Amino acid sequence: MLIERFEDIVAWKKAKELTLEVYKLFEYCKDFGFKDQIQRASISIMNNIAEGFERGTNKQFQYFLYVAKASCAEVRSMLIIAKDLGRITATSFQFLFRLTEEISKIIAGLLRSIK
Repeated sequence: MLIERFEDIVAWKKAKELTLEVYKLFEYCKDFGFKDQIQRASISIMNNIAEGFERGTNKQFQYFLYVAKASCAEVRSMLIIAKDLGRITATSFQFLFRLTEEISKIIAGLLRSIK
């Protein structure tokens, strides 16, 4: 299947889902530094997938996919801290943590397919 738009990329769709959930979950968080960082990291995943795709070359797309994958790890790391600090429930943590793992695996597969 040939992907014609970044909006059709499964990793982008999942990253959008993650971003929406992160924004909702931390909407009322008073730790503005933490809130800003996790929101920026989550939106970075989807934006880097989009930007890399639109660059039009496999080399550029690969670079931006690696950046997106790293941002995914950053979100996962921050979720661990949020859980340990009691800022999110175990249920929210498990859902979002699994989603970040899934996105990371999809990006890794996408990277393998375009190398």
